[in-house]
Amino acid sequence: MNLLITGGAGFIGSNLIRHVIDKPEVAKLVNLDGLTYAGHLENLAGIHGTHPRYAFEKVDLRDQDEVIRVIRQHDITHIMHLAAESHVDRSIAGPADFITTNINGTFNLLEAYRAHASSSAKSVCRFLHVSTDEVYGSLGETGLFTEATPYAPCSPYSASKASSDFLVRSYHHTYGLPTVITHCSNNYGPYQHPEKLIPVVIQRILARQSIPVYGDGLHVRDWLHVEDHCEALWNVLSTGKTGETYNIGGQNEKSNIELVQFICDLMDEFQPELGGDSRSWITFVTDRPGHDRRYAMDIGKISRELGWVPSHDFETGIRQTVKWYLEHQAWVGAVAGTRVAAH
Repeated sequence: MNLLITGGAGFIGSNLIRHVIDKPEVAKLVNLDGLTYAGHLENLAGIHGTHPRYAFEKVDLRDQDEVIRVIRQHDITHIMHLAAESHVDRSIAGPADFITTNINGTFNLLEAYRAHASSSAKSVCRFLHVSTDEVYGSLGETGLFTEATPYAPCSPYSASKASSDFLVRSYHHTYGLPTVITHCSNNYGPYQHPEKLIPVVIQRILARQSIPVYGDGLHVRDWLHVEDHCEALWNVLSTGKTGETYNIGGQNEKSNIELVQFICDLMDEFQPELGGDSRSWITFVTDRPGHDRRYAMDIGKISRELGWVPSHDFETGIRQTVKWYLEHQAWVGAVAGTRVAAH
């Protein structure tokens, strides 16, 4: 397996590289990343520049010629496509990068892989496209997203991911490319960019600054530990059925305010010298435009067909994550520098 992981210097991508690089099936792992604000080689300490199976290509997916070169030069057999603009607030403020990266970049990657499939002596085996539960839109108080749920994206980000999903699907049906799509719920864990909810709350508490929470804080998300996500992705790459879609969720539905309050309580436990009462810093702010009320995933298909279920329970996973950020404040400082958003 000559495996290409796009976006490998990002949050999920770097955790995925750590998860799969020593698998015996992987002969070579190529990390293609444009190193935009969310991609940092600090996330790959101990692998980047040292691991014998690892290669890095600083390439923007929007550069079609370079994408073609990377796939040909490394004779790529498998692709795990994670590279994307992913922050909803940023897509509302400036959607253009989401269109050019998430849609046009995915198109460039598909075209390069299709061309390679027709010219390589090796077998082109699998194109795994990593997408999001946000393409399904918003749930009511009950029910779950299944793989058959109609798409109803509500933000420029989710619309761009839905578009890329349809492109990937079309390349399977039109050209016979061996594609598979996954939709994941909200990830958490180490190396998540400081603009995201959990690290924002931690850093705001450390600074004794207000913690912005959108609307009434009752928007519900299903929280998935990134290590569980990586294991699911490997299972899909290895044994998933070509042309299929798999939902990946943590089975941990929590409202935003529940999550924020839990982190506040953990911080009071771990950092008593801050003075306690971290919940008092929570500030409710004007809701985000088009803010989906609830996401929740039905993981029955991936559990039945591939035998995957999440292994992290919410309380233990969040506790470990908060400890990781407290122990890696130098990393936070190295990759920070973006505005703090509400959630």
